Amino acid sequence: MLRQVISRPSRTVGSAVRASAQSQILSRPQFYQTPLHAARAIAPQRATARWYSDEPAKDSEAKTNGDEAAKTSAEDLDLATIKKQLEAKDAEARDWKDKYLRSVADFRNLQERTTREMKAARDFAIQKFAKDLVDSVDNFDRALTMVPEEKLKAEEKTEHLQDLVNLYEGLKMTESIMLETLKKHGLERFDPNGESFNPNEHEATFMTPMPDKEHNSVFHTQQKGFKLNGRILRPAKVGVVKNK
Repeated sequence: MLRQVISRPSRTVGSAVRASAQSQILSRPQFYQTPLHAARAIAPQRATARWYSDEPAKDSEAKTNGDEAAKTSAEDLDLATIKKQLEAKDAEARDWKDKYLRSVADFRNLQERTTREMKAARDFAIQKFAKDLVDSVDNFDRALTMVPEEKLKAEEKTEHLQDLVNLYEGLKMTESIMLETLKKHGLERFDPNGESFNPNEHEATFMTPMPDKEHNSVFHTQQKGFKLNGRILRPAKVGVVKNK
């Protein structure tokens, strides 16, 4: 009895609640007439709070910073590599430029040296021949000096004296022609009598004091010298004044 008494009021309350809910559902628009929407409408609305973790954002930011740092490091590495390569190429270019300039200088020196050698070979090609020839020229000079000057200037000339004068003039002419021919080929004879002694061109065979002449001057030519294109072929043998 007690159970039924107690259960009746609870059934009555439940019936009242369901009737009230049904009236509310019927009073709402047609959109909520389905059982699902009715259940959602009956269910109480609760305020919920959503919580979000900031760890993923921090991880994303750290990853971005890491990528940027890696990218910057890679760019710096590439820049350093390019700089080293550029320096190596620059050094190589300087080296090749130096080699080129040296090669050009060597080639020009070779050209100049070859030109000088060719000129020297052309100028002194007859050097050996000229040395053998100067002895013949000396013989002409000795033959001419053997004729006394007073006989050549004598007013009255006998037949034999006239023959001597003619021979002298013939030898003198032959010597002049020979010297002119040798001069065309660069061979010249020189007589340093009266000049200052030059050890590069003269060979002193003796020295003697002479108060009336300047010290270290040539007063006697024992043998005349020869030059071949400005180079001494044979020095002149001379006597030199020595007053000191």
